[in-house]
Amino acid sequence: MKHSASNSSNAKASAKHTGTERAFLKQVLQTQAQKILPTLTTLFSSLNYSEVSHQRISQQSNNNENDYQGLTRAQHTQFGRVMIKWQLTAATNQNLAGLNHEANVLKFINTLSANQKRFQDSLFAIAPPMLAYETLRVQVLDQFSQLTIFAMPYYLNGSLATQLNARNYSSLTAPRKHHFLVQSAHRIATLHSAGWLHNDIKPSNILLDDFLPNHADDSSIKADLWLTDFALAECLNTPSLASPAGTPAYLAPERWQGQSATVQSDIYAFGIMMTEILVADRPFNIDPQSNQSMTDWAIQHCQQPIPKLPLEYSHYQGIIDKALAKQVERRYQNMEQILLDLESIDR
Repeated sequence: MKHSASNSSNAKASAKHTGTERAFLKQVLQTQAQKILPTLTTLFSSLNYSEVSHQRISQQSNNNENDYQGLTRAQHTQFGRVMIKWQLTAATNQNLAGLNHEANVLKFINTLSANQKRFQDSLFAIAPPMLAYETLRVQVLDQFSQLTIFAMPYYLNGSLATQLNARNYSSLTAPRKHHFLVQSAHRIATLHSAGWLHNDIKPSNILLDDFLPNHADDSSIKADLWLTDFALAECLNTPSLASPAGTPAYLAPERWQGQSATVQSDIYAFGIMMTEILVADRPFNIDPQSNQSMTDWAIQHCQQPIPKLPLEYSHYQGIIDKALAKQVERRYQNMEQILLDLESIDR
């Protein structure tokens, strides 16, 4: 019993230490942001952006304390309301992937949608158009850095995650949920057809366009959905063998076991999101205060059984079971199979 108490005490001390460290890092980031953001505001103004409003700033986990990434909303003289993604990278850092990679993926998708007729109707809807892309050398924090920025349209309705929050979820009817499922599946299937894996499928990476959340007539739903955040996207023919990357709550069991990303790992993430859309909760969760969260997530995905849906959504259970199968060979082999099953459901 003494040994058990000691372990408990050590765990509490470790959690307290982790919490203190996080608070310190947050304070440091806030201090740095006060120096970085005014400089960026001035720079964006020189590039014809006005009404600049910084939404988010984060420090990159690449062992360089001077690397930052952020999200900024603004008005542009030519493009109208836009969302700017930006990355500030130390000029001495030769690893300039990140936002450059995401911009290249978007360029590829936009170009393919414009030039290949067979994708014309569906591919353009995969992702928002990239309106501007620039790489600049700037002086920030008393040193020269590389600033990479690209702008996309700003969508007033936000992401699918916004519709799933506590305030908005109660207004979502069964037909609207089904619409979100089918349209999201279409976008992911088309992305795969174009030769890309997304590797971070989740509600916050699904943008909504032309969606009226309080519209009374569900038969008139015409919401366009767009995939966003291609920072982890990979070519289907050259998957990475690196350690698991992505959002732990949506990572397939095989990714925790060191296997490379595949179509099936995107399908698994879609299965998690599918449950979230239907019942406002993910099938697997951990204690948010855990000091071993990665281990806890791995156990959830690899060992915990797939929960049963409420009776009103039981007709989706077969799709959920097959999308979230622990073994890859028992999972759906492609998104088209999911679409066929979704479209055959009698609602």
